This record gives sequence, structure tokens and C-alpha cells, in this order.
Amino acid sequence: MRKREAQEPMVTPAAILEALKGCYDPEIPFNIVDLGLVYDVDIAADRVKVTMTLTSPGCPLHAVIAQEVRQKLEQVAGVRQAEVKIVWQPPWTPERMSPEARRKLGWSKGA
Repeated sequence: MRKREAQEPMVTPAAILEALKGCYDPEIPFNIVDLGLVYDVDIAADRVKVTMTLTSPGCPLHAVIAQEVRQKLEQVAGVRQAEVKIVWQPPWTPERMSPEARRKLGWSKGA
């Protein structure tokens, strides 16, 4: 193992999700993690691929959101390359949201 590799931080799914909590859907005041838009985080050494969706296939800001996600990923220590894949299957539903997000939006009991 090269000395430089030993000093580079290990990228973890928790670090990726924490960084993505800084990305917000422009129409709903919650981050993309709590909205349940992030479907998968794939880490291979210093490369990260996030598979995600949006609340609506017709979202006019899909490119802007994808770019913001990519930028947040590239700010995580140890990430050298980031890819964002937007998918439409399975479709997003409010059930994917965190309990807190559903409660704050009035979409669950105890709101």
C-alpha cells in the first residue's frame, strides 16, 4: 500500500448521506435524504455513485438538483469522482419520507 493511500479518509455511506442532507428539493422544504429521494449509495474506493429520484418526473430543475448533489458529494473527504443517476423506477411516494418529514408536512398522524 502506498503511503498516500493510507492517509486518505475512507468514504462511508453515512458520510455521503450526511453531505446530501445539505441538498434540498426546491418545492418542499426538506433535504433529499429525509424526502426519501436517495435510493442507493455505491462506493468504490474514491468514487461514489448515487442513484436517486425526484418527486416528479416533470421537475424542471432536475439538472440543477443533480449538479448540486454532485457538488456535495465531491466535497466529502476522500471522494475524487462523483456520479448522480436519476431514475424514475420505483416512483417516489410520500411513504419514502422520514417520519419527521411526514409529520412536519402533515402527512402522518401526530402532525
